[in-house]
Formats: sequence, structure tokens, C-alpha cells
Amino acid sequence: MSELKIYMDKDIDKELIKSKKIAVIGFGSQGYGQGLNLVDSGCDVVFGLRLNGASAIKAKDYGLRVMSIQDAVKYADIIQILIPDEVQAKVYKEEIEPHLRDGQYLMFSHGFNIHYGFIKPTRNVNIIMVAPKAPGHTVRSEFLSGKGVPSLIAIEKDITGDSKDVALSYAAAIGSGRTGIIETSFKEETETDLFGEQAVLCGGCDFLIKNAFETLVEAGYSPYMAYFEVCHELKLIVDLIYQGGIEDMHYSVSNNAEYGDYTRGTQIIDDSVKSKMKKILSQIQDGSYAKEFMSEMNSGAANFNQLRQKSQGHLIEKVGKEIRASFKWGNVDKLIDKAKN
Repeated sequence: MSELKIYMDKDIDKELIKSKKIAVIGFGSQGYGQGLNLVDSGCDVVFGLRLNGASAIKAKDYGLRVMSIQDAVKYADIIQILIPDEVQAKVYKEEIEPHLRDGQYLMFSHGFNIHYGFIKPTRNVNIIMVAPKAPGHTVRSEFLSGKGVPSLIAIEKDITGDSKDVALSYAAAIGSGRTGIIETSFKEETETDLFGEQAVLCGGCDFLIKNAFETLVEAGYSPYMAYFEVCHELKLIVDLIYQGGIEDMHYSVSNNAEYGDYTRGTQIIDDSVKSKMKKILSQIQDGSYAKEFMSEMNSGAANFNQLRQKSQGHLIEKVGKEIRASFKWGNVDKLIDKAKN
């Protein structure tokens, strides 16, 4: 295992990014979080958006400078592409690439399109990544609280010789220098990120919760009790792991819970699950998942939309909304306001 190098604010030229003009392409979760943090850090930022679109209206409501994507690319030194993975290649080809000039910095927060070759820059531009390890709404909320989320940086192509310094300075401006910045590669970030999402953070967690909820409800237990036991309390456990690892979680829970962990957890997550995880990883590594995803999205996303509707219609969503609406903790300090960010 290689030695871990973590960059902090003290290691970074935080003024460097202020000498660059930045175009943030997109105002979704990451565009909102990163963009507002950059502005608050004193950076020269414009937002490249569809003029008069919903995102442009939201950005203007914050008093932000909005341009067409083409004009933003012409204006900027750094073009940070923060639109969904599935549309990046088309937007890049039609609205970004024709207006690029040599020496600019093409930046991403996920290596998907570069690593799998959906975007292949032909100009002599720097290709870099700054990837906060949290959703954009958390990037913003942590910054406002005086903290930050860790970020990964990666350099795919360094034309000007200062790409790493620029990436570090950008990462510091969005708050990551307060907590830590780690260097990786586009390949490693892309493949581990997709695997983490599919096997644990989204896919694994989502279906573990739903199956546990269904097991209790089908056995005759109240869906409200089921929600509390397998969904609501998950945050409390994750917070313990986040702060002190699995060991701290074990220290905090009862001996009964810890014993149940050791003796029953392996019955749920057994060798067959690990075998399936390896299959998922191989599909990420060989590019077959990426091709499947892009084919689905480019053909109208019928299956994707059907799966989304099925998930949204699950009983756990109805029960969860009812419970959260009834308790104070479900209605204050929410990170997401769909009308604003």
C-alpha cells in the first residue's frame, strides 16, 4: 500500500485560482455547491447555462453571472464541466470544443467521459479533475459551516506545467483544503467511484434497506416500525462509522447488536455477494457498464425511468414521507430545496 499524501490549505497557493477565470458549466447539485463556494472564496466565476432555462433562473436568483455555454468557454481559463455524465459528450462536442483555445484547463469532477473515451479533446488543453467526495449540496453546507469535504484531484494531461497547482488551488477554494485533498488518477477515481455507488452507497444500501423493510412488513410488523429500524436509524450508525470507523460503531452499540453483527452479518453478506461484487467491478473495468449506461440514456431512458418510478412508488417512500413530515428533524436545515438548488 502506497504512502498516503494529504494536501491541506497550508500546502497550497490559495491565491493562484483567483488569477484564473472560471466557467462552471451546469447548476445542478455540484454546480450549485462548487460554484457558490468559488464565488464566496473571491474567485472570478461565470456560469455557462442554457439561457432562460430553469438552472439559469436559479443561478440568477443568487445574483450569479450567467452566460451561454459558448460565451462562458470563450471567457474562461478553466472550464469545469458539471452537467450529467450522459450529456457531457454531446454538449462538449457542440458547445465547448469549438470554442476552446490552447492552454485552457478542462476540468471534471468525475472521470467517466475522459476515462471511457466519450470525450476526446483534440486541442492542447490541460485535462484535470477536482472531485469532492460528497454531493454538491453537502459541499455547500459544509463550506458554510466553516468546514469542507475531502476532494480527489487527478491530472490526465498537463500542457502548461501547473495543472496540479491549479487543481489544488481550486479544491482549496471549494473548501477541501480544510479537510484534505488526495491525488489519484482518472482511471482509479472513475472505477472506484462507480463501484462504490453500485455495490454499497446507492445500489447496495438502497436494496438492503428495501428488502429488510419488506421482510418486516410481510411478517406483519408495522411499516412505521420497520422504517425506523432499517432506514431512519441507519444515519445514526453511519455517523459513528464516519467519525471513528467500524470499531467506534461497535463500541457505541450494545453487546447484543455487536454479537448480531458478527454472527448474522455474514449470513446476509456472504461469499456469493462478494463474487457478485467482483462481477460488477469487472463490468466497470472493461467498460461494458459505461456502454450500457450511455446506450440506455441515448435511446430515451425508458428502462431507467421505469425503474425510477418503481422506486419512488415503494411503500417505504410513502411511510418515510409521512414520518419525516411529523417530526421536527425531518423539516429543518434541509440540504435540498429543489426550487433553489
